Formats: sequence, structure tokens, C-alpha cells
Amino acid sequence: MTQDEAIQKIEDACKIISLEMMKVTPTARQLDDEETTAAIVEASYKLTIELEVIKKKLIQLKGRDDSAEL
Repeated sequence: MTQDEAIQKIEDACKIISLEMMKVTPTARQLDDEETTAAIVEASYKLTIELEVIKKKLIQLKGRDDSAEL
């Protein structure tokens, strides 16, 4: 696998994860348990931040630091 192929594969995975993560918070709010919902929302937020770190690193690796778009 080339570097470009690896980058594309990771970017594709990040896109899928991002789309799935968008479902977590709204669904967690339906649990009727404030403590559990708060923990899930917080963890979801942290995961989203880490996902953005991955995406930014890939952009930098490709040599086109568009960090203002993130």
C-alpha cells in the first residue's frame, strides 16, 4: 500500500466515523438518565476532537495545511 492509499483509507474511515458520531449525542439524550447522557456526550466530544487531530495530521502529511478549514 502506498502512502497516498493509506491516507485515503484513513480519511475514508474518519468520514464514516464522523457520520456515525453525529448519531451518538442525539440518541444519548433519549436515555432518560442525566448522568449517563452527560458522560456519553462528553466522551463523544472528546472522540470528535481526537478524530479532528487525525484529519489535521493527514492534511499536514499531504503538504497542504488547511487547518483553518477544520
